[in-house]
Amino acid sequence: MPEDEQSPTRAGFVALIGAPNVGKSTLVNALVGTKVSIVSRKVQTTRALVRGIAIVDHTQIVFVDTPGIFEPRRRLDRAMVTSAWGGAGDADVVSLLIDARRGLDEPAEAILTRLPELRQPKVLILNKVDLVDRPKLLTLAADLNARVPFAHTFMVSALTGDGTDVLLRDLAAMMPKGPWLYPEDQVSDAPLRMLAAEITREQIYDRLHEELPYESTVETESWEQRPDGSVRIEQTIYVARDSQRKIVLGKGGQTIKLIGQAARREISEIAEAKVHLFLFVKVRENWSDDPERYRAMGLEFPSAR
Repeated sequence: MPEDEQSPTRAGFVALIGAPNVGKSTLVNALVGTKVSIVSRKVQTTRALVRGIAIVDHTQIVFVDTPGIFEPRRRLDRAMVTSAWGGAGDADVVSLLIDARRGLDEPAEAILTRLPELRQPKVLILNKVDLVDRPKLLTLAADLNARVPFAHTFMVSALTGDGTDVLLRDLAAMMPKGPWLYPEDQVSDAPLRMLAAEITREQIYDRLHEELPYESTVETESWEQRPDGSVRIEQTIYVARDSQRKIVLGKGGQTIKLIGQAARREISEIAEAKVHLFLFVKVRENWSDDPERYRAMGLEFPSAR
């Protein structure tokens, strides 16, 4: 809690919604000041709600990085989109993130159509503004505000951090008065086991962007604190077919070795300890039809249709 107990504290939730790959995870990481959500060129990387926690003076803001909203085609897609709208509905403020380069494209149009259903105050965030001419930005902002009455419009670059200070300050002022929801030094509500699995999944996507379908998943099977202070972690990478298993392993096991090295470095940083990481690859056919896997990812299992 803040040192000055006379100052009223504020705390609340801000949901970030938008189409896939508009920069939600990058923005959450920038606002929180550390990595809490994985970033990948692959679309629909974020699957469940990821909460990152930022502090601005006496205000605690809990950012909810939601899965990208898109037209669902599979069961997993439907679960992710339901999760995104559910996260928006539970927040104190809803922030619509738009890729300024793409503008008002079809996915953004679909979200705008549903946005008035949400009763919360809404803010518009135009991202990647460093890549777009100012006249085009102003026109885009005016068009979007004509469609939905946004309380504020912000222009940021999640990658460089430009504009994020103003965004944080103004969002803090919109949070309701009340006690903080998390300890002062906590930056995410995701367990370390889950965040470690997500980091490994990010490394898989980075190295196998084209070769591997996004349905692959990673689970942390064991997390053992050793007497010397180091951590021994075992993770299993699940894929749908044996051909995908061979891709993840690579020739002579080289690909999985590189994935493990990169993941271990990042996990060591968040765990603040030396990490011994052991990766295994298994085939789990039709895992995206298994309710237990959805619960492990924090998603509701949607009925077939």
